[in-house]
Amino acid sequence: MTRTRLTAILTTSALIATGVVGTTSAHADDAPPGTEISAAAPVKVDPNDPDLKLPDGATLAQAKLLDIKSVVEDQSGDERREDTNTSVTFALQAEVLFGKDSAKLGAEAKSRITGIAEEIKNQNATRVRVFGFTDNLGSSAHGDVLSKKRANAVHDILTETLNDAGITYEVRGYGEQYPIADNSTEAGRKKNRRVEVSFPRTEG
Repeated sequence: MTRTRLTAILTTSALIATGVVGTTSAHADDAPPGTEISAAAPVKVDPNDPDLKLPDGATLAQAKLLDIKSVVEDQSGDERREDTNTSVTFALQAEVLFGKDSAKLGAEAKSRITGIAEEIKNQNATRVRVFGFTDNLGSSAHGDVLSKKRANAVHDILTETLNDAGITYEVRGYGEQYPIADNSTEAGRKKNRRVEVSFPRTEG
C-alpha cells in the first residue's frame, strides 16, 4: 500500500538573549518590494541597547519542546494515521467501514480495525477513545445518532479483538462537529465522515 507523508512539524520556543548576533529570514518569490533577501552583511545590533535587555529582576521562561506531529495518509485517503509525542490517532473513512447511512460493519472494516487493535497492543495502551463523525448533510440530530452507532460498532470489534479488561474505552458520537475538511465539497465531506481511534503512546 502506497503511503504519502503529509507533514511533520517540530516547534521549539525561542530564547531572547541580551546579546543578539543577527537574524536571517527567507521570503517567498512574490514578496512585497523591499523585502527581498540581500547578500549584504547582517545589520549590526548594539548589545547594550536597553530595548534588548530584560528588565531588572525579570527571567526568561524555561525553554520548552512542543509536540511533534507526523501525519501519514493512504494514497486513497481511506485511512489516516497521526502520531505525536504522546498519542496515536487512526481515522478511518466511513465508506471503508460502513454502507451508506448504515452502522453495520463490512468484512474489510473488521480487518482494518483488527490492525488498529494490534497497534493498541503494541503501545500497551490502557485507555482508548473511539469517536464517530459525519458530514453536515441531513439533520444534526441524525448525524449525532449515526456517528455514535458507528463508534459503538468499531468499539465492539476492538473489545472483542483485544479481550482485555484492563482497557478503558471512551465512545462518543460528535456528528458534524469537528470537521477536518471542507463540507462544501464531496471530497471534503468524505473525509469528515469518519471514525477516529486514539490512544496514548508508550512512554520512554
